[in-house]
Amino acid sequence: MTTKDMHEARERFLTEHDLDRTVRESISTSWRRSELLKVRADRLDPPFVREPNLDSPLVSAAAPVLQQLADGLADEPVSVILTSADGVVLTRISASNRLNRALDDVQLAPGYSYSEEFAGTNGIGTTLETRKPTLVTGPEHYADCLEQLACAGVPIIHPISGTLVGALDLTGWVEDGGPLLATLAKSATNQIEGRLLEQSSAAQTALLNAYLRVCRRLPQAGVLALGDDVVLMNRRLRRALDTQDQAALLEYAVDSTHLTAAHSLVTVLPSGQTVRLSCTDDFPSGTRGAAALFHVHLLDTSAVPSSPVRRNAVALPGIVGTSSSWRRSCEQIARCVRERQWVVVSGEQGTGRCATLKAAAEQYDPHSQPRIFTTKDFRNRSAALAALEHELDQEHFSIIIRDLDLLTEPQLTAIAELLQGREHAGWVGATIGSNTDHDTTVGALILPLFGQTVSVPALRHRIEDLHDLVPLLLRQLSRGDELSLSPPAMRQLCKYNWPGNVEQLRQILHEVVQRQRSGIVAVDQLPPACRALSRHTLTQIEALERDAIVRSLEENHRNKKAAATALGISRATIYRKINEFGIDL
Repeated sequence: MTTKDMHEARERFLTEHDLDRTVRESISTSWRRSELLKVRADRLDPPFVREPNLDSPLVSAAAPVLQQLADGLADEPVSVILTSADGVVLTRISASNRLNRALDDVQLAPGYSYSEEFAGTNGIGTTLETRKPTLVTGPEHYADCLEQLACAGVPIIHPISGTLVGALDLTGWVEDGGPLLATLAKSATNQIEGRLLEQSSAAQTALLNAYLRVCRRLPQAGVLALGDDVVLMNRRLRRALDTQDQAALLEYAVDSTHLTAAHSLVTVLPSGQTVRLSCTDDFPSGTRGAAALFHVHLLDTSAVPSSPVRRNAVALPGIVGTSSSWRRSCEQIARCVRERQWVVVSGEQGTGRCATLKAAAEQYDPHSQPRIFTTKDFRNRSAALAALEHELDQEHFSIIIRDLDLLTEPQLTAIAELLQGREHAGWVGATIGSNTDHDTTVGALILPLFGQTVSVPALRHRIEDLHDLVPLLLRQLSRGDELSLSPPAMRQLCKYNWPGNVEQLRQILHEVVQRQRSGIVAVDQLPPACRALSRHTLTQIEALERDAIVRSLEENHRNKKAAATALGISRATIYRKINEFGIDL
């Protein structure tokens, strides 16, 4: 099939859903997946997911192979790309400035995800989806802006566990062809998998030996070892904890692998059992890598009178949620406040950072209400600083400063000067955005004054907590009236990605309460915003378009032709807009 024929076949599929049988099966199947995922073909907007972990075993194994491959292609306009198993670009090497600029334009860069969910059919995402080598050239890509490229992706399979750990992709210009890229990518992948095998053998042997040494030395202690696809738990621990507690302990331990031997953490498991994890550096020099070895101490709390155990072990007033990530954040914040340790809570706007700090302060110091300073207070800089200084002069002060990362450098400098040297005179909590690591002013002036930084998850990462949050917010907003959501309405809320987090949820439910004070809320009574599952943040004009289409569909009993006529647009346009905005009625 010629490039022109492929382009025409793709256009027919996008406009008429007519799939040409001459299109390769791997490509046509991927197009169907992309359509079902509501990926936009006319605009590519992959999300920035996270900063790449360049110390991971995959990057370590791949680095020399990638560099050797890039050196061999130094005179060719080809980019060597390594990704994680979820499609996040880890490294990208190319000597071609023109190609690098083109890849930057489509966010094919470190930290961005090129999974099919976000980018549609492409050499990376389709390879990861199928776990098979995939060559995607020109108009075989689902997104228009990738038509100039040829991408050859090969999955990287861990040679011991058999799990998918990432992908190697070679990307160049479409006119230069792709078969040679596919051959080179397969050869390089074989080398990477060989190096992973060597690394794993040495690391797993070191981990096993360290685990056995600790078990022999401490036969009555709980011992837990974690490595790349390896979990070792001694008999003492297996007998003491049920299956649910073991799963929670593993999740907590995975998040604690960064600890050094000088640190320990205390957590409450779902059954109510309290444990302390202490990390030990019982490894030969240079062999630890990503492995971790823990002593797990089962703490006896039987001497302390307690109420029946609740799954949400940290009972902060007005704070709900049972997801493990949220409970862990609450536990860490509560511990800091209880121990009067200055703490910064990081996260997206509207996640409940300040509310959790305030609740913890009220729980553990009920006789002293925390004084909260906001960015609005600091608009009058002199008055706010005078008020802050007055609070700091009080005995056993309790202060929360919101959104430090939104303050100016002069404001931060003045605040830092006031806080300096008062660490033991009272307690201060603060909130910052989730991307403040790049803010040198906050990092240099403020964060060194705080002993801990705790991150709270976005609502989309703990979507199961909607079942706790929605009833609570409805009771608050309806002032106790009997109002609830129907199961389909709750399922619809669970589909939404909540870019504005809990604050946006409160606003949505406020709109619901304005229309209905009691009874059961059906799906069609939810505001338009949470009935459209768009994959990108809408502009103000797009949001107005979406709301108008939803209202017209409701007024015309979901008849798309009648709704289009009422809006003065064609039926083809309303179908395209419904798909574009993810409207689900």
